[in-house]
Amino acid sequence: MTRTQAGPQAATHTAETAPRKGPLAKFTVLDASRVRAGPTAVRTFADLGARIIKLEIPPGAPGGDDMIGGRDHNRADYENLHRNKESLTLNMKAPEGLEILQALVKQADVFIENYRPDVKFRLGIDYESLRKINPRLVYASISGFGQDGPYANWPGFDSIAQGMGGLMSVTGKPGDGPMRAGIPLADLCAGHFCAQAVMAALLERSTTGEGQWVHTSLLEAQIAMLDFQAAQWLIDGKVPQSTGNEHPLTVPTGVFATADGYINVAAIGQTMWKRLCAAIGAPQLVDEPGFGSDPERVANRARVNESVGAIFRTRPTADWTRILLDAGVPCGPIHTIDQVFANQQVRHLGIARQMAHPELGDIQVVGLPMQFSAHPREQGPMNPAPNQGDQTDAILATLGYTPDRIEALRARHIV
Repeated sequence: MTRTQAGPQAATHTAETAPRKGPLAKFTVLDASRVRAGPTAVRTFADLGARIIKLEIPPGAPGGDDMIGGRDHNRADYENLHRNKESLTLNMKAPEGLEILQALVKQADVFIENYRPDVKFRLGIDYESLRKINPRLVYASISGFGQDGPYANWPGFDSIAQGMGGLMSVTGKPGDGPMRAGIPLADLCAGHFCAQAVMAALLERSTTGEGQWVHTSLLEAQIAMLDFQAAQWLIDGKVPQSTGNEHPLTVPTGVFATADGYINVAAIGQTMWKRLCAAIGAPQLVDEPGFGSDPERVANRARVNESVGAIFRTRPTADWTRILLDAGVPCGPIHTIDQVFANQQVRHLGIARQMAHPELGDIQVVGLPMQFSAHPREQGPMNPAPNQGDQTDAILATLGYTPDRIEALRARHIV
């Protein structure tokens, strides 16, 4: 039986089989999100021990998930994104499906969705509708451009948000035109900001006793990530331009070719500049006209970079890394993804988590980039992404549904 046909006879694998551990183990999250931004937010709660019930459209029901990020598009991505969850197939467009959702909401702490803003109102699962059932519910929404306003119902995709949020205008080589980042930055940041907002709302709930609606968007998240580039415009009135691998405000900071590859150097400020010149055997560059301060070096960027770049090309990356670090100049090699996970420091940090999978065997996924003294990373939950509907029967049984009634609902594609 394929993953999209998972039913009573399918092999199941679930976070439900082991006791939940972690700082968020007492919380239950209903995951009505898909693609990437919403699931990124949910993954934070899943990895920190919360119970996650992933709501999926039943096989045979209209509107199934055929978008990028679905299980059939990229298996590795799906396993990495949806681990530590339970899966319930549920047609929320049907009255019986809505009844099941409402029963789950009574017991849940968090509901996360990333529908287009108008969809939740049509389905009757908007915040005001669900808070009547559970006033303690924290309801979280992620959209492309916001819950209201002139672009509210535009479909939201990462690359669109990267472009409209300004990132593409400052990414890439000067003169080459706009360039998107190599990762879905708007999606990922919206997910992380959403998780932060939910945790803040849960913290406030511990005082007030009531939940609330929190929401963010790909556009807002992308703009927030502009950081100092946005400040250049908002405060200084300067429109930042792309500078490729170089830092727009300090020189020399960027990528330099070596005898056998490349090195990243961050000689920020006058002290680092002097250390760099001494380390590469060119102390005379400190007093070179036009090289005397960061603003001067920015104005003479090409000449500075060529002066130090010619020296970097004389030795291999490993040599320069050792020399610069010994001199106290920040630097590092540039790794491909395979080299990242082979790196001794990365291995020491243990961010690649081992996961036993019933079909794929022992695999690795990327763990959360945070550590807790009371909850060692290696002891955190690590269970495979569920097959579609793996836990449907078990979840419905806890709500009082009998096997016969469940099968009748399944026959009508309600679950």
